[in-house]
Amino acid sequence: MKKGYDIVIVGGGIVGCATAFELAKRGVKDILLIEKRFLTAGATGRCGAGIRQQWGSELNARIALESTQIFENLEDYTGYQRSVELHQGGYLLVAYTEKEWAQFQKNLEVQHKLGIDSYALDREACRKKVPYLNLDGVYGGTFCQKDGHANPFHCTQAYAQGAQRMGVDIETYCEVTGFRMEGGRIAGVETTKGYVEAKTVINCANTRAPELAKMVGEEIPVYSERHQALVTEPVAPLIDCMVMSFSRSYYVQQTPHGSFVMGIGPKEAPSHNFNSSWQFLEHNCAVMCEALPILRKLRVVRQWAGQYDMSPDCNPVIDEAESCKNFYSMCGFSGHGFMVSPRVAILMANYLTGQSDDLDIHKFSKKRFETGELLLEPAVV
Repeated sequence: MKKGYDIVIVGGGIVGCATAFELAKRGVKDILLIEKRFLTAGATGRCGAGIRQQWGSELNARIALESTQIFENLEDYTGYQRSVELHQGGYLLVAYTEKEWAQFQKNLEVQHKLGIDSYALDREACRKKVPYLNLDGVYGGTFCQKDGHANPFHCTQAYAQGAQRMGVDIETYCEVTGFRMEGGRIAGVETTKGYVEAKTVINCANTRAPELAKMVGEEIPVYSERHQALVTEPVAPLIDCMVMSFSRSYYVQQTPHGSFVMGIGPKEAPSHNFNSSWQFLEHNCAVMCEALPILRKLRVVRQWAGQYDMSPDCNPVIDEAESCKNFYSMCGFSGHGFMVSPRVAILMANYLTGQSDDLDIHKFSKKRFETGELLLEPAVV
């Protein structure tokens, strides 16, 4: 590490690495990215890796659409020499209640306004799309072929290596222990490897972001929520798309090499617990085997836990600290940080370098929780 940098980014997940890349692409020379373990050690490396454009608010649908367009060309975009393993097998969103089915029609109107190629499926069409789907209680579904999944490790490395080629320094196994301020502005970062001067700090530390913000006197209404997932043994292809339900809080997909990855939303208190549980295994398998009975034949290989950085309206906080100028936080993605990371990184990079952007970064200010102008989103697990 050098003595000082123009910008120090804290957090080596995909949001931090993509932001470093976009800033360097815009000509910022002195950038340091700090990660307390290894790149993708946090939420990025534990996510379900889904990428979808089927959202219910125009803001989220647009960010997801523009992020997908970057994911489709990420290797060329970043100069990555390997594949990020993007597979656009589509998402089948399943409605199990009349109210949910009605909301899906409203969501489609929002998506079509933006040119997203999504469409409704009746019960039998859902069965044709996923032959093993149990139709009991199903009202219908929506589908978008451009949705899919990618490898979060490769996607993050694509951004990180691209950033490094443009001169970004990346320091792993380096933990932030504090910040220094001068005259109400950020002045530097205390780390386990020494002190670094900084003109600007971007806090991309996911569930640990509120703790770092408190070090400069800032309160962010974001909390940690454990989410668990499991993977099965590989088998011959059975389904090509992601199957997801908001009302039953499940998602399941078959990876290119044959394993099924699946998870179900929790009902538990906020915590930083990274331990997986037998209760999840039991509940997840019961729900998934009802939705897709053929899964009963599969053996579970392993399960794991990760953390969602949840905000009150399930949308991110992207804001400058009131108590410390030039200290920014990008957190609260509520489980969707991976799929929107390309566009939010551009948004932040454009803002900090004074470039125009037709998205308003101030929509993500934490002030919305005080004014009540929440970014409500109906299409979340």
